[in-house]
Amino acid sequence: MAATLNSLDIAKDPAQTRVVVAMSGGVDSSVVAALLHEQGYEVIGVTLQLYDHGAAVAKARSCCAGQDIHDARRVAGDLGIPHYVLDYESRFRQSVIDDFADSYLRGETPIPCVRCNQGVKFHDLLSMARDLGADCLATGHYVESRAPQAGSVHRSMHVPADMARDQSYFLFATTQDQLDYLRFPLGHMKKADVRALAEKYGLSVAAKPDSQDICFVPNGDYAQVIAKLRPEAHDPGEIVHMDGRVLGRHEGIINFTIGQRRGLGVTVGEPIYVIKIDAPQKRVVVGPKEALFTRELTLRELNWLGGAAPDQGAEVYAKVRSTRPAAPAHLIGGPEAPGVILNDGDHGVSPGQACVLYEGEGPGARVLGGGWIASAESVMPAGHTEEGKIQPSFA
Repeated sequence: MAATLNSLDIAKDPAQTRVVVAMSGGVDSSVVAALLHEQGYEVIGVTLQLYDHGAAVAKARSCCAGQDIHDARRVAGDLGIPHYVLDYESRFRQSVIDDFADSYLRGETPIPCVRCNQGVKFHDLLSMARDLGADCLATGHYVESRAPQAGSVHRSMHVPADMARDQSYFLFATTQDQLDYLRFPLGHMKKADVRALAEKYGLSVAAKPDSQDICFVPNGDYAQVIAKLRPEAHDPGEIVHMDGRVLGRHEGIINFTIGQRRGLGVTVGEPIYVIKIDAPQKRVVVGPKEALFTRELTLRELNWLGGAAPDQGAEVYAKVRSTRPAAPAHLIGGPEAPGVILNDGDHGVSPGQACVLYEGEGPGARVLGGGWIASAESVMPAGHTEEGKIQPSFA
């Protein structure tokens, strides 16, 4: 007779199941540790020290630095579970911060949280959890992980119950092997319920604000951080209209992002937006909002969960920003040159961002995987030009 699965889908009694919980010092991961401890699991808390510099350490809404490490240690102490702090500062600098800076210098708009999950958290920390003999690694992410269904031996990732907290966009690069080992106990909960549990358990972080923005960027000034790492980021260049007119000069492409309207430093008598960042030429290209309209994306570093990639032409739902809902799309190209057609198009899609693909929409929708946006073809909406495609005169 097969052993009964516990609440983590492991065929062991909770008391015989060792779980490493990634504790960031926030309310979500603290509740995960408390919940699993209450259920009788052998819980080990681990906190990563990822950076420790000046203002960021004291920043109220950061993570993985001074105050947050103290908060995680205090929660673990109150629960009576072992707690370890691992210094991954050097690894984080190499795999996340340096990549962040270099991406901006390429004219892209990076997502360091994905790189952090992809490398430091779900590679290095997961490896450490296995070395500790843990049966799984649990985190406070809002995403649902389901046990293997009939005909499969692998777990699947799904959109959580709380759509306002959905973090699946930031987890698209999770490999199947990692997903099989990970657990996300909050996937079926609403944030308000998690806060209520924190109060019930008497956690010292119950009222702590959620982390905001990029954790290693004090005061949200990412340009200042990049300039310190890459002084050439402030090299000047031209601001050029897509029709070829040179409108002015700028003091570094890192001060601009695709879709930006304010702070351009130039005027033409009508609203203009950043349409393209030409990093090799240190050129910022601007134009009307219509020129931001995008329909076709090419992707790189594609990651598929749950087997082989769907066939070309397969209907999917695609999310190109974490703050927007997934929208109908279909796949084009093949394994060597994957791409996505956004059925209704979108505005201001930037290289360096992620395109995450889903089997459906809404809570419970399965995450198929995704990739990094290598390029986004800008097209005028129907009626603007005969061909629809933009052909800047300076290209």
